[in-house]
Amino acid sequence: QVQLVESGGGLVQAGGSLRLSCAASVRTFSSASMGWFRQAPGKEREFVASISWSGVGLSYADSVKGRFTISRDNAKNTVYLQMNSLKPEDTAAYYCAAAPSRYSSRYQSEYDYWGQGTQVTVSS
Repeated sequence: QVQLVESGGGLVQAGGSLRLSCAASVRTFSSASMGWFRQAPGKEREFVASISWSGVGLSYADSVKGRFTISRDNAKNTVYLQMNSLKPEDTAAYYCAAAPSRYSSRYQSEYDYWGQGTQVTVSS
């Protein structure tokens, strides 16, 4: 049974920072690519960032490029999303996901496992 548990969400003022964590209970974590997605109220879930199994391959949505950083610690089975310069439009539930492929992907269909989400609210 694969479990992904996100943490680190909360309420922050515009311009502030948050760091999301996703702990994975999967033996093959070190060979899986990981991704972060988000869903705002009334909107479809969208890609935020992804990272390859090695941590070398990175991909970001244009809307977060230069502000968000994805990273991983395979020894801790954890992936992170550092979010800086937050904007009200970043408000959403953030989900981490795991894919069997070693290479990062921005496509939701390639991810087999999903966390329950953590809420990020950015006030103006």
